[in-house]
Amino acid sequence: MLSDAALVPDEPHPALTAALTDGDLQIAGRLANASNATYLAVLTTDEGPIECVYKPIRGERPLWDFPTGTLGLREVAAYEVSAAGGFDVVPVTVLVDGPVGPGSLQAWVDVDPAETDALVDLVPSSQVPRAGWFDVVDGLDAQDRSVSVVHADCLPLRRMAVFDVLVNNADRKGGHILGSAGHVFGVDHGVCFNTDPKLRTLLWGWAGTELTDSELAAVRRVRDETPDRLFSLLAEPEIEELWSRAERLLQRGRFPRPRSGHHPAIPWPPF
Repeated sequence: MLSDAALVPDEPHPALTAALTDGDLQIAGRLANASNATYLAVLTTDEGPIECVYKPIRGERPLWDFPTGTLGLREVAAYEVSAAGGFDVVPVTVLVDGPVGPGSLQAWVDVDPAETDALVDLVPSSQVPRAGWFDVVDGLDAQDRSVSVVHADCLPLRRMAVFDVLVNNADRKGGHILGSAGHVFGVDHGVCFNTDPKLRTLLWGWAGTELTDSELAAVRRVRDETPDRLFSLLAEPEIEELWSRAERLLQRGRFPRPRSGHHPAIPWPPF
């Protein structure tokens, strides 16, 4: 079994300590590749400017399996769970009434491309690393060449994988995993906390393996010390299901395996 150091927090990262409170919020640009309206914004505070990602609720595309106008609330709820459990995988995220109306505001993460590539990658199937990596899914590229999606066997990603099970993350793509200053972050948590099992993730490398004492302790903290803020962000059945998922993890003490015959276990596209 891995050491209980699995969930010891890294040195404080600016994206985990940003004070997104009072200030003047201005839009600086739009992230064109996002599926919902997503803006790069700057919050000017007494302490100086803070770069952020602003997602107005009115820019959310309706989804058949999530209540309309709730994705921003789920972004904030994911941060609250991450902080409460000590997972520290979600940047500071709050609700604001911004230039395009109410929405979520999340501290920007300065991504290190080399660190990110060392976490999740797409490689030719003939070149899958033999040690320190898990081969998650295989396929063909545009030229019909065999390729594989791989993720690293490292403690920060394990921490994220436990968190994703707990919040029932339906969309953990490779592009939602960021490396920055020695820390691993996940972003885009608008499709979490559904009452139906919807876990879709690339982080299946530890399926069936035992959770560490520290990982179990983080899950227990969320179950026993649920942030009051969640009750204004999620519906009561969604919070009850969060508790149920926590209880199952604690009783079984293992990562789940993909559920056959249910929803796809891998998000598509994977990046």
